[in-house]
Amino acid sequence: MSSFAELTLEGKTFKFPVVEGTQHEKGIDISSLRSQTGYITLDYGFKNTGSTQSAVTFLDGEKGILKHRGYSIEELCEKSSFLEVANLLIYGNLPSKSTLNNFTSNIAGYQLVHENYRKILDGYPSSTHPMGVLSALATTLNAFHPEALDPHRPNELVDVSIQKLLGKIPTFTAWAYTHAKGIAYNYPKTGLGYVENFLHMMFSTRLKEYEIDPIVVRALEKLLILHADHEQNCSASTVRIVGSSHASIYASVAAGINALWGPLHGGANQGVIQMLDNILADGGDVEKYINKAKDKDDPFRLMGFGHRVYKNFDPRAKIIKKDADAVLAKLGVSDPTLDIAKRLEETALQDPYFVERKLFPNVDFYSGIILKAIGIPTLMFPVMFAIGRLPGWIAQWKEMRENKEPIGRPRQIYTGEVERSYVPVEMR
Repeated sequence: MSSFAELTLEGKTFKFPVVEGTQHEKGIDISSLRSQTGYITLDYGFKNTGSTQSAVTFLDGEKGILKHRGYSIEELCEKSSFLEVANLLIYGNLPSKSTLNNFTSNIAGYQLVHENYRKILDGYPSSTHPMGVLSALATTLNAFHPEALDPHRPNELVDVSIQKLLGKIPTFTAWAYTHAKGIAYNYPKTGLGYVENFLHMMFSTRLKEYEIDPIVVRALEKLLILHADHEQNCSASTVRIVGSSHASIYASVAAGINALWGPLHGGANQGVIQMLDNILADGGDVEKYINKAKDKDDPFRLMGFGHRVYKNFDPRAKIIKKDADAVLAKLGVSDPTLDIAKRLEETALQDPYFVERKLFPNVDFYSGIILKAIGIPTLMFPVMFAIGRLPGWIAQWKEMRENKEPIGRPRQIYTGEVERSYVPVEMR
């Protein structure tokens, strides 16, 4: 039986259907609000507005639940690989062994990039932020693969573009890093896995091959899985709205990279390390900063604690905490900022102030620790986030196009001047 919400405006009552998702989330379909009433809704930041119906990811912040295509994030992190999760997100089901092998093999083949990309990279100053480089190179894929500009090409050609993105983005990322350091670019190696190849391209030099540690590989793979998709966040909704204009998948993903670049979205784990550095520079007094965080009149806030969406705990943090501990133990890293991080973690997990307010360490806290321990500089943290989020962006773009969703076009309430007469410049 259908249900409706009633809205009374100017003495008239209008009915709008109530829709319910498979996880019993409920919404009011106001698609006909303006045509029926002449009104629109005003919702700053779209906090209460559903822009689409999606089958990709379910998130319940109150209960600390994150699922991809019905599979819990806990089970996927325990049993799956990053590329298997990518295939699941993009195509809807866990792939068969042969499908996954073909998918993985094709992506490996696309990790090589055109040599002209070296010339493009050489044109950037070494001080260029790697997110700017990554966004530019993703956009440039349209020049090297112009077939992607056709919005009506068959699905098998769309699949090729998807595989090219998954293959080339890690190479672009590694090259952006080595370019900034002024060292030789590394090429992907046959026989290495997706994460292993990335670490090789990042850290191998002509003098010394990077020693691949399975504990580091698994921790980084889990980090990528944990960031693979997160429902209609800023960058995912950006990808969908850019793609709704029939922009290519490369242009749409580049837009997602730029959205992620903002410090309020993709820079949280970078903010954690910067906070730890600041505490160290101030003498390393953890207790002092714990008290500052508790003082409501003090503007200081602990980065990496609590979460805007997860009101109880961040399920991703519970998963990655063990890997953070394992990486630190295996690498034996001696770093005073990481010592401060461990002391902050111990205090927050025990102090009644943090426990009562559910201000537990989130995934950004632990991911920052892992990335720093591996040797990835803080400037590269948002780029690492982008590699992980890539499958989600692709899945959101693909779903939006397959659903034939209309071009995104939000409305507004105009608050400017009503009518003004032009004044010649000589009289102003």
